[in-house]
Amino acid sequence: MTKALTKYAATFVATLFGCTAAIASDAASDAASIDVLGGWREADGTHMAALRITLADGWHTYWRSPGDAGVPPAFHWGGTRNVDAVKFHWPVPDVHVQNGMRTLGYTDQVVIPITVSPKNDGSMRIKGKAEIGVCKDICIPTTLRFDGRLPEVGALDGQIAAALLEQPLSAREAGAKRPVCTITPADDGVVLTASVTLPKQGLGEISVLEVANPNVWVSEAETIRTGSTISATATLLEANGKPFSIDRSGVIMTVLAGGQAVEIKGCTGG
Repeated sequence: MTKALTKYAATFVATLFGCTAAIASDAASDAASIDVLGGWREADGTHMAALRITLADGWHTYWRSPGDAGVPPAFHWGGTRNVDAVKFHWPVPDVHVQNGMRTLGYTDQVVIPITVSPKNDGSMRIKGKAEIGVCKDICIPTTLRFDGRLPEVGALDGQIAAALLEQPLSAREAGAKRPVCTITPADDGVVLTASVTLPKQGLGEISVLEVANPNVWVSEAETIRTGSTISATATLLEANGKPFSIDRSGVIMTVLAGGQAVEIKGCTGG
């Protein structure tokens, strides 16, 4: 087993054992709850709604790409009616450091706006479950079930509107140029480096790399700032050890600092 894969396996095992202990404590049911904010219908026929996750005091949950020690959320939509597609708009996460490990997520409460595209005119229903991790002194996997009807008109919702203002800046808004990606072979995987010209975002910049393939694990990125250029380097491994390719158009580089973020989509070859 390679060093990179060993690290991946060790992190998974540590998380798994932490979760097992937590389940025995029956704390998961009290740590988090979820509900649907019905939102409003947009002029183009899509619907702006949100999932609101409320956490018990001192607990936090994870962003879509939480870091090596985090538990990425998963959403399942069984029971949903008249829905063609759902797009998430994740607010900028907080940076948490616990036991020397960094994760990205939210405390107290997070409102995650979602754009819901209908199959046909009329009301919609979003029903399903969210599988998330919640952490305090230990980390617990929990399943939260949600069910909400989206009205044909609806009304503006202040919580959803506020969450939409907490989105990362786009590359254009931040004055970033398109990143250049280099890919080099590594043990059982590849090393991906994305470099972009971007004004400094503040002290303690960190970066996150994501790829479109859900079966590819991406390590915590090493971030290097050199003048006006910031680079992020991460190891990529396929979950089943199979060969894989990287679609550069599906690479997302997020740079975070000072409670703000810049999300840069796609990169060119180096």
